[in-house]
Amino acid sequence: MIQLDDILISDDLHDVYFCCDLPQCKGACCVDGDAGAPLEEEEISFLEDYIGTIKLFMVPKGIREVEKTGVFDYDADGKFVTPLVNGNECSYVYHEDGIARCAIEKAFQEKAILFPKPLSCHLYPIRIKELSKREGINYHKWHICNKALDKGMKLKIPLYRFLEDALIRKYGRHWYNKLVKLLY
Repeated sequence: MIQLDDILISDDLHDVYFCCDLPQCKGACCVDGDAGAPLEEEEISFLEDYIGTIKLFMVPKGIREVEKTGVFDYDADGKFVTPLVNGNECSYVYHEDGIARCAIEKAFQEKAILFPKPLSCHLYPIRIKELSKREGINYHKWHICNKALDKGMKLKIPLYRFLEDALIRKYGRHWYNKLVKLLY
């Protein structure tokens, strides 16, 4: 465990090699699990403002769920998460070539919105935990990502490098550069 500013960082960010392998996992992290993706409060406002545009990329069952429950839900701890369809896949999922993909991200890629996807999805497979006076960054090990571990090892991509864009989005370029110096 290392500390950078007020953030505790698991050694896994350096020690674990990881690279998503969507053709292998089929986007399972978007359809499996016991809750939706964690959402920041400001992300909820964005989803509420742009849901009309995002719906253009969603499938009917996802649209029905969002119309029924709203753009967010709560997990067992009362935290904001994306709503799920039938307790399974994220409401924002659509399928393309047998792979679960994100309608929010698709709307962003099509330049229809300025929000790439929820930060927790961008940062996956790491999770950020609020501690008493700081944050903790931990690797979330899940069997559905075993192929990503294999691919990351083969390509020699440590987790912090795979998540460079997401970590910069969360903490900024300066912080990320300091992280690289600490881990390298």
